[in-house]
Amino acid sequence: MSARVGIYIFHGAEVVDWAVPYGVMAVARRLDPEIDVFLVGDSLQPAVATGNLMVMPKYSLDHRPAMTAFVIPGGIGTRTEISNQRLIEFVKGLPEDTLLATVCTGSWVLGVAGLLDGLPATSRKEGDPSEKIIPLDRLKQYAPKVELSRARIVDTGRIITAGGISSGMELGFYLLERHGYDGHFVSEVARIMEYGKQWEMMKSDRLVARKD
Repeated sequence: MSARVGIYIFHGAEVVDWAVPYGVMAVARRLDPEIDVFLVGDSLQPAVATGNLMVMPKYSLDHRPAMTAFVIPGGIGTRTEISNQRLIEFVKGLPEDTLLATVCTGSWVLGVAGLLDGLPATSRKEGDPSEKIIPLDRLKQYAPKVELSRARIVDTGRIITAGGISSGMELGFYLLERHGYDGHFVSEVARIMEYGKQWEMMKSDRLVARKD
């Protein structure tokens, strides 16, 4: 199956968290039209992301679209989504061959679902002025058995977590790698996006702790 990347969208989702990996896949489609990327919502109702950006998902959780990877972004709305049992059960019920990826505080959802126990994972490492606990440290509250990492990308096999807001760019490129695209393909996508130099600098900031 070609890459079919579903990205979860919800009220209060951080725009950059989900839009940047979506954008990486959209550009990659220019080189491989078989790549598919789409938004999945709790329902088909529009979601209002940060900055009051209204977004319409293509699928709802009930549709259970076939996916090779499911990405959960972060944002202020994750404070609510960690209590969304429909989302928790959806994630836990996905096929084992579906990659689970997060950006920023999206990792909290996997933590609450019990999927990070004994694994290294990351989240946003810089807090807002109003936050008394930075999101990475708060992840430990939701997943006491997680091993906190400050790497930009943490790959434990099925689960891939990315750091703060802008790390969705690196996650997008890394997901291409995990789908079997070679370094030349990924670098070409980065070049088209005028992110080539940045990708060369950032791509080594990863912790790979999976058994191939």
